[in-house]
Amino acid sequence: MDNLFILLLLPVLGAIMLAFVKQARTARQLALLVSLVSLGLTIPFLLNFVPDASMQFEQRFAWIPSLNIYFHIGIDGISLPMVLLTNGLIPLIILTSFSYNYKGGFYALVLFMQAGMLLTFTALDAFAFYVGWEVALIPIYFICALWGGENRIRVNLKFFIYTFLGSLFMLAAIIYLHLQVPTDDYQLTSFYQLALDASTQRWIFWAFFLAFAIKMPIFPFHTWQPDTYTEAPATGTMLLAGIMLKMGVYGVIRWLIPVAPLGFAAYGQLALILCLIGVVYASIIAFKQQDVKRLVAYSSIAHVGLIGAGIFAWNVQGLQGAIIQMVNHGISVVGLFFALDIVARRVGTRDMAAMGGIAKPAPALAILFLVIVMGAVGLPLTNGFIGEFLLLLGVYDYGIWYAVFGGLTLILGAVYMLRLYQKVMLGEVNERTTTFGDVKGTEWLVLSIIVVLVIGIGIFPKPLLNLSEAAVTELIDKVGVINKY
Repeated sequence: MDNLFILLLLPVLGAIMLAFVKQARTARQLALLVSLVSLGLTIPFLLNFVPDASMQFEQRFAWIPSLNIYFHIGIDGISLPMVLLTNGLIPLIILTSFSYNYKGGFYALVLFMQAGMLLTFTALDAFAFYVGWEVALIPIYFICALWGGENRIRVNLKFFIYTFLGSLFMLAAIIYLHLQVPTDDYQLTSFYQLALDASTQRWIFWAFFLAFAIKMPIFPFHTWQPDTYTEAPATGTMLLAGIMLKMGVYGVIRWLIPVAPLGFAAYGQLALILCLIGVVYASIIAFKQQDVKRLVAYSSIAHVGLIGAGIFAWNVQGLQGAIIQMVNHGISVVGLFFALDIVARRVGTRDMAAMGGIAKPAPALAILFLVIVMGAVGLPLTNGFIGEFLLLLGVYDYGIWYAVFGGLTLILGAVYMLRLYQKVMLGEVNERTTTFGDVKGTEWLVLSIIVVLVIGIGIFPKPLLNLSEAAVTELIDKVGVINKY
């Protein structure tokens, strides 16, 4: 079955059912079942997908006929990896929450967020894209506000204001573009065909860029991220870092650059420089962190900065690297946050100074965590290597000095991640870690699956790259042709 509408509808139906479930055990079992069915329904799309530049599995019907708004969805080589990432990580993220006593309302929000993210990744109508963009924001706001840390209200308000204001700029641009379309619709293809003058495309570029840069986030629009990731519950942090930030990256590829190519020609270099500043800045800040969760939050800014730089370099290597690295980052960051959540719950603190020697009482956790760390720093034969290699190659083609600064993410990333591993896992045990219990049950299962993915993609990246190659090449050629005028 490859009905894309059912793939989007199932999480919504699951969320509605879970909203009425009061028992925690029943809620998590039902949530896991729905997420696994969603993952199962994703497999036919992968098996039946033809790796060319065409849009496939399209479904289109009138949503608001009086306004020419269509519920138009489809998948190509750029969106399919994001759909696989979303539906592949949601079951793992739900499994990570089994150590907590969450009831149906929590899992309803998770599945509702899943539906919003899937709509964002598959929408071919700007109105549907905007709806998915906002729908994904609402559940994560409540997840963080209701189950977050002691400063959750203040931090969450900042997060909401940042993302909502950015979305308003994008909405203004969407409405303006709609008014310029001769057929009076919101279709992506209609936006692509508009021949707007350079000055108009420049402000359209910034209107979309603000929304996407905040979500990713790109320096200097990142200030909400470390606090939000730290205060959010572990499940919320995984949703934010593992999947939701990819909405911004995907938006740059699908909507920003192709819709406003002349704006991109004018400001793409500046955007690339901001991404690289984020790489260096966040890496330096990460090195000075004592809170393990906050350290990984800053590392995420650095990694996404390199992904953004690869996109704004706008060549096949950079864009291919960005797409595969979005998948790799999602896998690795979920593993990092989960492993550190296990440690923090056992030890009773997120302070690295209070940890150490965990490898002795918990050798399985130490080995699994080490592999995930190696993937995060881009060690050859792990998933992070091929993505970072392609990204740096793409940035190098744009300019050698840009690649020099982008390459600092490899060096600085290795420094702070290996320091993290040393402080947490190695050394002598102390009063907090002497009775540390090793991973078991769902903890072992989730981390083992992530380790298999880290190694598997690292050794066999070609299937993922083949999915997007034709679509990437076609999109770059299209924007390149437009930029010549």
